[in-house]
Amino acid sequence: MDIDRYFARIGLPGRPPADADGIAALQSAHRLAIGFENLDVLLGRPIRIDAGSVFDKLVVRGRGGYCFEQNRLFSDVLTALGVANRPMLARVRLGMPEDAVPPRTHVCLLATIAERAWLVDAGFGGSNLAPLPLEDGALAQTADGASHRLRRHGERGSLAGEWLLERAGPSSATDGRAAAHGDWQAQYTFDLTEVAPDDLELSNHWTSTRPATRFTTLHVASIPLVAGFASMVDRDLTEHGVDGPRRREIADAADYARTLREVFRIAMSDEDAARLPLFG
Repeated sequence: MDIDRYFARIGLPGRPPADADGIAALQSAHRLAIGFENLDVLLGRPIRIDAGSVFDKLVVRGRGGYCFEQNRLFSDVLTALGVANRPMLARVRLGMPEDAVPPRTHVCLLATIAERAWLVDAGFGGSNLAPLPLEDGALAQTADGASHRLRRHGERGSLAGEWLLERAGPSSATDGRAAAHGDWQAQYTFDLTEVAPDDLELSNHWTSTRPATRFTTLHVASIPLVAGFASMVDRDLTEHGVDGPRRREIADAADYARTLREVFRIAMSDEDAARLPLFG
């Protein structure tokens, strides 16, 4: 872990303190600097989640990634800072029927900060949500106008999940999965079951290869903004700010690559953009 190179990538001048405020600032800087994206899946490239591959892609090459990549990198950074953490697998429920049982295709982190357990997540393609103490009723607001709360939900190991993260806010400040109303909606559920490295490999493989799923059929990019949120699903770009959403259609591959670089802070060449199925 070249921690100084990582800090340069996210725009931090040095190591933050390993307390709640320091880790929150670290995660926010990470989210604002490294966009969420699944584009290597569409380019037919494997998604590798070992430490070296993730660091090379997200830090050295300036690309983004999805949760298995983002939270692997962030977990390695926390470890380098002396913050104990481990992965947890979650079921993404945003945009799903209440009775659905989606697969565990999201990874988040359980971290010990100042001798307390915290939900830490640098890899969900949504609001710039700060780490939350693992407590029933924990609440947080985000700059895109959304509220989030953590609820004790069910029994450990149950399909319903032990913990539920909810979101309430404008649907335009998401990547299109949220319902139009601004009331509380389930974002994901998880429990505290220990996760082995091969569990992560299995979930990552399913997420990146299963036919007819969101990540194998749609080109997705998103990033929190200082006062809002931006998402691009295929050719549809939405930027949500203090004045509400602004939308436009991406014109061509060059426009797509330029938008990735300028809005989502994702380095992609015009040549790679042209190879995407969206333009092929």
